[in-house]
Amino acid sequence: MDMPMSPPVSNEMVMQMNFYWGKDVIILFQGWPSNNLAMYILALAFVFMLSAATEVLSVPQVVKSSGSSPMIGLLIQATVYAIKMGLAYLVMLSVMSYNLGIFIVAVAGHGLGFLVVKIRALAAASAANQAGSEFVDPKV
Repeated sequence: MDMPMSPPVSNEMVMQMNFYWGKDVIILFQGWPSNNLAMYILALAFVFMLSAATEVLSVPQVVKSSGSSPMIGLLIQATVYAIKMGLAYLVMLSVMSYNLGIFIVAVAGHGLGFLVVKIRALAAASAANQAGSEFVDPKV
């Protein structure tokens, strides 16, 4: 029985294993952004928003229970955490395309999201200081 010495040739795209520039990339779904500059720019904006949203959702929000059980607050926090992790995995899979543009906008989105979170924390701490609160936790 003869065994072929080389692997069979297929028409499938080979995964890139190093960073490269260009709009010819597949991000998350087969055929997206479809080698179109406008769709590539939309993909960059999408990854930017995903990474910024991941950072914004990373700050645990205190769920105030106005008469409801603590279990409801726990379920809300668990749901927000699951959404945050889903977004983080989507960003990770996007970066695994090894497209340098996608990598740059993912890092920039994380940076902007972090900045938004810290500005909100500083604003809350400033408002608490002006209100005369003795205990201030700006989480900065």
